[in-house]
Amino acid sequence: MKILFISMPSVHLIRWVENLKDSEHELFWFDVLEKGKLQTIDSVQQFTNWKNRKLPYLKGEHFLRKKFPNVYDNWNSWVEVTANQALEKIILEIQPDVIHSFEMQSCSYPILKTMNKYSSIKWIYSCWGSDLFYYQNDDSHLAKIRNVLKRVNFIHTDCYRDYHLAVKLGFIGKHLGVIPGGTGFNLEKLNDIKLPISERKVILVKGYQHLFGRALPVVKALESILSSIENYKVVIYGAHNEVLNYVTDKKLPFEVFDRHALSHQQVLEFMGKSIIAIGNSISDGMSNTLLEAIVMGAFPIQSNPGGVSAEIISNNENGFLIENPHDIAAITNLIVKALNDFELLKSANDKNTILAEQRLSFEFNKMKVKELYSSFKKD
Repeated sequence: MKILFISMPSVHLIRWVENLKDSEHELFWFDVLEKGKLQTIDSVQQFTNWKNRKLPYLKGEHFLRKKFPNVYDNWNSWVEVTANQALEKIILEIQPDVIHSFEMQSCSYPILKTMNKYSSIKWIYSCWGSDLFYYQNDDSHLAKIRNVLKRVNFIHTDCYRDYHLAVKLGFIGKHLGVIPGGTGFNLEKLNDIKLPISERKVILVKGYQHLFGRALPVVKALESILSSIENYKVVIYGAHNEVLNYVTDKKLPFEVFDRHALSHQQVLEFMGKSIIAIGNSISDGMSNTLLEAIVMGAFPIQSNPGGVSAEIISNNENGFLIENPHDIAAITNLIVKALNDFELLKSANDKNTILAEQRLSFEFNKMKVKELYSSFKKD
């Protein structure tokens, strides 16, 4: 088949595409966000640098886009090439058998008009992160979500929560199964950067503090027990400015890395040294960093929006679930409980090792990705 991927450039998309490098499919990628070339296998034909101006920049354009986005969207097609227009040109050039968009707000909304025009082309949508769970409660997004789901033929999700939510929001097509957004992990290779549980001295914290992320309650929880964790090194990665500034102002003895300071490989290396890994948010899909913690042997303490984390964490067995992402005292108690129960940490590591082998390995999920398109072809 000719498969056209539409997504933001991300390590998770690259890993997904590379599962198909030995397949007979012709692979294409549309850089819908105009972020530049995707660093992936050479056989993927890429469509980039498409957003050309039809008219010079007009005064007030930025204000209109910010304050009146719906008006701007209707007007914008007259002044520059839109994603819908660029996609139509690609469709006419390559005649794809299937179009697969990853993410809703940035990568599926902008192509809906053209997908409706070419209704015979099958559309797969991969639900990522907070696509449905968070934005279902925003009236300005709900109608757009419903319109996309009405057109989509197939959906892939990284959790069962979002499939059931898609059905609730009007999806009547076929569910292609639950596969992690970044697919699987090379477990044998990652074993080389994993320390035994007894040698781990890092407490790892995901530092997102934005629309969804809630790292500050975790930082404040750790601040409240500084004397109890003096034998551990607290590392915060992917930190937003609010977290950086808080740690600096309070002179906390934490090592903080901003949003782009660490590579994906470096984060994995830290996880391989971490006794616990904490992720806290008010909305997410099946968190990739949660899966990475499980694979790397770090005891996960994770928020549970909409019950998503409970699909892989059995509370008090292979991790802890944060039920209220704003409850500093409760988060503190979970951290203390984990650090004071070595037998639990060891038992959880054993269970997560088995879980990783059964559900999160590269080969297992590569097979599922390939089957996803094979089953589609039969339809």
